[in-house]
Amino acid sequence: MSQQGFSWPVAFDPVTRTWVGRDSPAAVLVPELAGQLVCDESSLRWAAEDFGHAVHRRPRAVLRPGGVADVAAIVEFAGKTGLSVAARGSGHSTYGQAQTNGGIVIDMAKLNLVSDVRADRVTAQAGARWSDVLDATLAAGRTPAVLTDYLGTSVGGTLSVGGAGGTSHQHGFQVDSVEELSVVTGTGRLVTCSLRQNRRLFDATRAGLGQCGIIVSATLRVIPAASRVRRYRLQYRDLTTFLAAQHHLINHGKFDFVQGQIFPAAPGVWQYLLEAALYYMPPGTPVDATRIDGQDYGTIADEIDDISYRDFAHRMAPGEAALRDSGEWSYPHAWLTVVLPSAATASLVGEILARLTAAELGQSGLVLLYPIRTDRLHTLLTRSPDSKLAWLFALLRTASVDNPADVAAMIEANRVVHDRAVACGGVTYPINSVPMSAADWRIHFGPRWRQLQAAKEEFDPHGILTPGYGIGTHSAPHCPKPIG
Repeated sequence: MSQQGFSWPVAFDPVTRTWVGRDSPAAVLVPELAGQLVCDESSLRWAAEDFGHAVHRRPRAVLRPGGVADVAAIVEFAGKTGLSVAARGSGHSTYGQAQTNGGIVIDMAKLNLVSDVRADRVTAQAGARWSDVLDATLAAGRTPAVLTDYLGTSVGGTLSVGGAGGTSHQHGFQVDSVEELSVVTGTGRLVTCSLRQNRRLFDATRAGLGQCGIIVSATLRVIPAASRVRRYRLQYRDLTTFLAAQHHLINHGKFDFVQGQIFPAAPGVWQYLLEAALYYMPPGTPVDATRIDGQDYGTIADEIDDISYRDFAHRMAPGEAALRDSGEWSYPHAWLTVVLPSAATASLVGEILARLTAAELGQSGLVLLYPIRTDRLHTLLTRSPDSKLAWLFALLRTASVDNPADVAAMIEANRVVHDRAVACGGVTYPINSVPMSAADWRIHFGPRWRQLQAAKEEFDPHGILTPGYGIGTHSAPHCPKPIG
């Protein structure tokens, strides 16, 4: 094991492999690791950043595991010493959710094996990106039922929050396709769980925000993959028609994929784009007349194209490349996503858009708005409005890189929208750049709060896992133990 660059407030004895405290002769044994536990300046800076660039919590060390056993060993060590632990996948969080102040960040990126691709399932380690999973399953003619828009997110990351996409109106969230999980609990135990085995941990881990365990691998249900996609891009002038068209499409089951996007077209004017896709296998081809004609969608412009399923799944790649080239990919991203009840969507979104300016959204910002059937959401900790049809509403803001006040203003505005959404029966989709208190989280989890709290006490009795959310599920506040 390499321990290069440590600067903890303890001394490391390489002979006895112990950390000794400054004020005590007591020592804590550091486990043998196949990988590396490091605290060089570059690693600590890396672990204190994320895609949001708004929160910066500096850990004491970063674990780069050589295998799953390292994750279990370091979590057990952390439990004995009271150090907090956060798992980081692709770093796509926007408000420090995968950070920890003074604890250990586990870099999951190398735990990225995708294996055992079958007709109905695939197994992927938590650090695998969804692009890795898709590559493996497409080789066998299969695909995950739900893919996130951006395939650079990690399996463990999205399964910890839910995982929404343009097929969620049919298949729910990504967590609803999980067959089995391997999880390291807060005591360092490696546990396999499913609906039939260790059910309490399974229910507490899917969409559990990393509070009860660190996902190290997942077995996911897959479905047959189409080879081609017929894509329809339908543009609208007004919100009412835009919502009605999406509602009609999912009610009639016309398309496999439905997603709405909203862009600023001019000061005070918004452009509404409905992207709908039909998956198919040649030699059959979709007949556009049966999909589009005969229904007044109120469009002002239509665009129809035909692309491969792989290209459709990677449709964000060209935009990502352009943003990386321009540098905007590294700008602060103050994102907000909420799920709204259908009855309140038109009025609340209309009110927000009437006040929102292009500057408040940011140079490469956009708005997402698309429907989800709540009867497709079966995971215990997934929260949804009390409504058969709900709408995912996201403000994907991009702040100026050289103006911290810009980021702060966007986060403050997110909080206002969040509170308005909750007041009208909506819920947060927990990836947001919004300061959340323990009371906010109790409201969010509602009737599931006590179950999550009990699971936290059972599976993370030291209260060390994923502190970045600020959930505070323990009955007593967590107090880190001194080392030594």
